Amino acid sequence: MSAVVLSPASADMSTTRPPRTVARARSSRAVLPGFSLSFGFTLTWLSLLVLIPLAALFARAAGLGLEGLWHELASARVMHALGLSFCGALAAAAINAVFGSLIAWTFVRYDFPGKPAFHAMIDLPFALPTAVAGIALTALYSEHGWLGAPLAQLGIQVAYTPLGVIVAMVFISLPFVVRTLEPVLEEAEKQLEEVAATLGATRRQTIVHIIFPTVLPALLTGTALAFARAVGEYGSIIFIAGNLQNVSEIAPLLIMIRLDEFNYAGATALACAMLVMSFVILLAINLLQAWNRHRG
Repeated sequence: MSAVVLSPASADMSTTRPPRTVARARSSRAVLPGFSLSFGFTLTWLSLLVLIPLAALFARAAGLGLEGLWHELASARVMHALGLSFCGALAAAAINAVFGSLIAWTFVRYDFPGKPAFHAMIDLPFALPTAVAGIALTALYSEHGWLGAPLAQLGIQVAYTPLGVIVAMVFISLPFVVRTLEPVLEEAEKQLEEVAATLGATRRQTIVHIIFPTVLPALLTGTALAFARAVGEYGSIIFIAGNLQNVSEIAPLLIMIRLDEFNYAGATALACAMLVMSFVILLAINLLQAWNRHRG
């Protein structure tokens, strides 16, 4: 038998690959299997549920032109409804950011009688139909309600006022802050707090320099979710708001009124305004969260 001898040149050619081929092979192996299929499914599903409906809304609004959009949005009634919806949602999100943080801290760090029952109550706004929540809040805060009557004696009217709108928004958006903060507080290293205490740090210094930076990204996320939930709420607000024009009328209700009036241009313009304003506020919160995460 005769042995086949390879020359050095042929051996080098058989064992080496061009750099582009190697880089392409490595990049293909770096991608998880099924990426193309899963990515295509994601884009298709998002397009059907989100992108196409929003594109249709903007296309219809573009048919009005700038002058038509301004004509539909420039009225005092529309401006007041938009202001009440967004300012009320911001106020509700800010309130929940404070008290939701305290509630989440209490549930995570302390044990007390009836804790499972109170913990389950946080999810009631998720489970209750919005109409039921609205009727319950109206009965509670009306002039003759359990809480409304003593407040009325103090000169504070909740039902059928903008304050009632904020109360309803706080009620339905509270779980978003609590449920977002709880996992972060559970995973926080308590040893850091103990070390800070042994080094002479006060409780205020521990909260400001250790606890708050840890939970800040989750707090911003929960606050953004609470705002998004509150600004689009309809069912639980219309009962307690009273829907008084230029007093307690919210933007989602005004959209329904425009549709009942067959004023589709006005409903479209108002819907686009709400969409753009919501997107800008949520984008600002997400950018702030990303900046905070990058800094950390």
